[in-house]
Amino acid sequence: MKKNLRWLIVFLLFIATGLSFLDRQVLSIAIIKIQQEFHITDVQYGLINTSFLISYAIMFTLGGWLIDRVGGKLGLAISVGVWSVANSLHAVMNSFSQLLTFRFFLGMGEGGCFPGAAWTVYRWFDKEERALANGIAIGGSAIGAVVAPPLTIWLSTNYGWRGGFLIPGLIGIVWVIAWLVTPWKKENMASLAQLESGPKETVSFLELLKKRPTWVFIIIRFLLDPVFYFMMFWIPKYLSSVRNVSFDQIGKLFWIPFLALGIANILGGWFSGQLIAHQYSINKARKTVMGIAALLTLSAPAISWVSSVEVAVALMAVFMFAHGFWITNYITSISDMFGQKATSTVVGLSGTAGAVSSLLLNPLMGVVIQRYSYTPLWIASGLLYPLAFVLLVVLIPRIKTLALGAKQEFVNQAMPTP
Repeated sequence: MKKNLRWLIVFLLFIATGLSFLDRQVLSIAIIKIQQEFHITDVQYGLINTSFLISYAIMFTLGGWLIDRVGGKLGLAISVGVWSVANSLHAVMNSFSQLLTFRFFLGMGEGGCFPGAAWTVYRWFDKEERALANGIAIGGSAIGAVVAPPLTIWLSTNYGWRGGFLIPGLIGIVWVIAWLVTPWKKENMASLAQLESGPKETVSFLELLKKRPTWVFIIIRFLLDPVFYFMMFWIPKYLSSVRNVSFDQIGKLFWIPFLALGIANILGGWFSGQLIAHQYSINKARKTVMGIAALLTLSAPAISWVSSVEVAVALMAVFMFAHGFWITNYITSISDMFGQKATSTVVGLSGTAGAVSSLLLNPLMGVVIQRYSYTPLWIASGLLYPLAFVLLVVLIPRIKTLALGAKQEFVNQAMPTP
């Protein structure tokens, strides 16, 4: 029963992360009709997206901090509830200011999703299954990105663009009810090997920021998240303007890299768990998979040089597959090191760093593309993951549990004092 319950919880996390990506992408399709109806300008649309990114960046950290204190069950219920209500409210908007406000609350709710998923997986799974469980949970986001365009178009065609917001929002509210009624009791988790002994005190931001691994994970996310958002936001435009692919054909190709991402989220976790089952240390298992991912991303510059559209899309799929391997083991490594006391907070801090970096660098990407071409960005995409891997190996020689909330510290893992 316990084992089945654990995987039911992972399935619910899969649905939640899928809804998070689905709900944030509905507007990118519905905006075509919204602009016609309410005369919203491109500048205003940019401000609407900025509103989401600002609250999302802030709440990634605050949401993680909250979940480390109230737990994954209540924390995720609040997170999914807030963004589902906000998404539903999009269906009744009648002005630019209302849309701006509802978008802000959508980001506020979604900020707690991935920290909450990481906390929950750590709480329920041991070191051998943790990466696979994380992969399944995170994989929902990729599937959400795959189904968002066709589902939104279908809902808008049959129920209007307002239905495209309302129906996924109501599904999210149903998810909250299912999550809360799931019999999640301490006795169900008490025998799991990963539960730490001793008091379950929380850890302050100050203590976490004194730890070198905290900063390493933050820096890595700061470097790599803009690459992921480049792939997410600019692939359709690249296919259209550079490869001369029609709008209909883009719809037939765009989902392929995200399907590869979803598969890799799960396979990357499974592979890491298999290595541990074959006597690899946690450190060696996580870094082996992340090293393979970093090598695969070196294929990205070739996207700019190949002549075939199909080959270019295949290379994009390879890149997103590599990212799936990477991100699953990256988040799992955080939980391996920070445990139930601080996993959500560190995942949140790193997520905020990535969101802020993406917010700052996305306009710069437009300048590079306009003045030069996409080639510098493809080259950067191929080099940044190997750079991040080198930083990980050099600055965190060994992935191991840190002493948190205790007087003793691992000296080699602490930030040097000035």
